[in-house]
Amino acid sequence: MIDLGNGPPVVLIPGIQGRWEWMRPAVPALARRMRVITFSLPGEPGSDSRFDESRGFDGFIAQIDAALERTGVSAATICGVSFGGLIALRYAAVRPERTRALVLVSTPAPDWSPSPPLRRSMKHPRVLFPMFVLGAGRRVWQELSRTFPDWKQRVSAAARYGVIVLGAPGGPTRMSRRGLLALGTNFQDDCARVNVPTLIVTGEPGMDQVVPPATTLQYARLIKGGQVACLEATGHLGIITRPERFAELIADFTSAHVDVKRDPAAASATAATVGADRQLRVGGGPEYQERASS
Repeated sequence: MIDLGNGPPVVLIPGIQGRWEWMRPAVPALARRMRVITFSLPGEPGSDSRFDESRGFDGFIAQIDAALERTGVSAATICGVSFGGLIALRYAAVRPERTRALVLVSTPAPDWSPSPPLRRSMKHPRVLFPMFVLGAGRRVWQELSRTFPDWKQRVSAAARYGVIVLGAPGGPTRMSRRGLLALGTNFQDDCARVNVPTLIVTGEPGMDQVVPPATTLQYARLIKGGQVACLEATGHLGIITRPERFAELIADFTSAHVDVKRDPAAASATAATVGADRQLRVGGGPEYQERASS
């Protein structure tokens, strides 16, 4: 588990691939403004939580509860990226007392259903995974081409992203099992239960080749008082290609909606370090302090 930075706490939940490392560029950017708590999803290498399909989304809820307890944080902003947004939504619905604000980033629609090719991949993940990877690579390149018109910048960004993916590969079977869990969950009811400040973040229309912004924007209609923000000049990879802007959006929204002086969760974020300090090199940038919970 990663516990980095100071300030109002935010729990950052990864997407369907399950690895926190895929959000690596955004972690130090956010940690310069907030206290970031993140982890890999249950069943992933390095995760201390076991994936249990029989528990449904309750397994994800338990993991977030455990992370808050281990870090001594009573409540936090809960931020989910892509599939992680569905987890964040469910957490805000069932744990309102531990959720100060909710952020959904490029999150699939509450009535999400996989396309026929994706459904086939989910049924036979190991066999069809190479085709899934090729399709994902094409979509990533298309997005990077629009984000970085200069080919040198584009190739550099693709190389950095490739290093992250190769260093923390997603498991096709685990990804498929998570996707199947989502199919059996009623997220529209969860939207009606959310009663905390909510920010819905999308990429630019036409640039997100994974989750079209129009589908994510459904949450602005379904969640009372939901606000909308756009990560300009990017699509689904905003946490990779525009980490500073991403961090600025989350920190500004939390600052505007969470009273740090009165909020015990925000106050606890500046308490003594939990466990022993060690160095963590994030995204090839400067070194930052990681508070490793014992």
